Amino acid sequence: MSNLLFYAGVIGLCLGIGLGSLFGTTLPVAIWLMVLALALALLWRHGKPCSQSVIPLLLCVGLSGAACGLVRVEVADWSFADSTLQSAVGTEVDLIGTIVRDPEVRERTQHLYVQIDEVDEIILVYTDRHGSYAYGDHVTVSGEVRAPTAFATEFGRTFDYPGYLRARGVQYVMSFATITVTDSGGGNPVISRLLGVKHAFMRQLERVMPEPQVGLGEGLLLGVKQALGDELERIFRQTGIIHIVVLSGYNIALVVIFVRYLLSFLFPYRLQLVVGVLAIVAFALMVGLSATVVRASLMASFILFAKFIGRTYAVIRGLFVAGVIMLLVNPYLLVYDVGFQLSFVATLGLILLAPQLERWFLWVPTIAGIREVLLATLSTQLFVLPILLYQIGEFSVVSVLVNVLVLPMVPVAMLLTLATGLMGALSVTAALALTYPTSWSLSYIIEVARWFAALPFAAYIVPAFSFWWVIGLYVALGYGLWRLMSPVRTTTDPFAEWTIEDEAVLKQRLQENSQYKRSQSTPPFFT
Repeated sequence: MSNLLFYAGVIGLCLGIGLGSLFGTTLPVAIWLMVLALALALLWRHGKPCSQSVIPLLLCVGLSGAACGLVRVEVADWSFADSTLQSAVGTEVDLIGTIVRDPEVRERTQHLYVQIDEVDEIILVYTDRHGSYAYGDHVTVSGEVRAPTAFATEFGRTFDYPGYLRARGVQYVMSFATITVTDSGGGNPVISRLLGVKHAFMRQLERVMPEPQVGLGEGLLLGVKQALGDELERIFRQTGIIHIVVLSGYNIALVVIFVRYLLSFLFPYRLQLVVGVLAIVAFALMVGLSATVVRASLMASFILFAKFIGRTYAVIRGLFVAGVIMLLVNPYLLVYDVGFQLSFVATLGLILLAPQLERWFLWVPTIAGIREVLLATLSTQLFVLPILLYQIGEFSVVSVLVNVLVLPMVPVAMLLTLATGLMGALSVTAALALTYPTSWSLSYIIEVARWFAALPFAAYIVPAFSFWWVIGLYVALGYGLWRLMSPVRTTTDPFAEWTIEDEAVLKQRLQENSQYKRSQSTPPFFT
């Protein structure tokens, strides 16, 4: 029962946030939903005890969640309603503020998020990519303030740029601005120190490694996707491995495993977990709080906390709790942040579908984690495909094969890149010795992607289609998953938790069954 109530509340919250983000809302609507929820609660309380009596309670919890979602969007909209910059749109102004995020260096421009002192708003400033700016710089920006507009992508989709920026706390932009740095050292001192370590590490790498290998290394380890360049980014997107340079959950998991391994030599078990959570938070702040990084960091912290208190970690519930926390902090992520959508759905597919597919892939060898990579790739690709086609419009035919070939090399490349950067701080000569194996591992990933991207059938453009197709595809996917799980799951509750222990038991049974079949010397058609 508790599982059903939990997921009913989560689904209701997401529906409320989604409807409020798309169509707008007013507080009276949320109040009417709460009144209806209260009526359903009374109906359940005084109803007859039968198998259907739980439905009013589930509807009550779902409607309450929807009302909370509508209220959360309404409160978030208040911060954008009375903008003092609205009167300055279309005019040249001089604004004084502080750079509050790490500058994003693109192929031709540099993006600066400047918090204006007088109005306490963040404006996105586009400037020359070669300018020298840093987090915490006090700047004076001069240029024309304008409201962002939606635009058509190269694959025929309409990108909601105003919504995308709103999810980042931005309502107005300034292009081709003139920027003067008046002071430095502002901002949070902890974040400033972490970003200083990040940029010092990148400088050490760039001293000893060539392009494009160094750009890929920075992308794998720090999520600096813009270091790849437009051509290599296009190749990675066509082959379906762009996720390795935007710090997906896979990269974060590797970082967490490495951190815990190092801490095991320095601290006792309980202290390892505490220091591990602090290390995860520090890493997330260093690489930027993107939706993917935050989701993966929250789930990793939940795992460590569960071990600290000696409780079993429910993976699915942990995923939904992480999503709820993120949406309560920033409700615009649900509709306007594709990274949040893909990260959440891909993780859900990995948890639900990968164990079910394993029974058909016992013949795949486990050398270098090939079977695990194949199952993870298939499950995540199937789950993200509807959103990917709807939002992006490009379908990679070679994605599964390229991921199987590339992902086993990613941990090696990340470890060698880290070692090269750390060694560069001590001795350039020693770092040069590590450059050869590091460059080779990174070159392997690049060349595999280039070879497959050159194939004429590597990727196809899918015409734009209605969002109803996305809903239909996920309904079909959910039905297929339910059919897969029904022979294995003994519970009648479709929302019951699927824990790590359940997956381990399933894997053991499948392996024992496979070993038993291989031990039979008589072919089945002779018995």
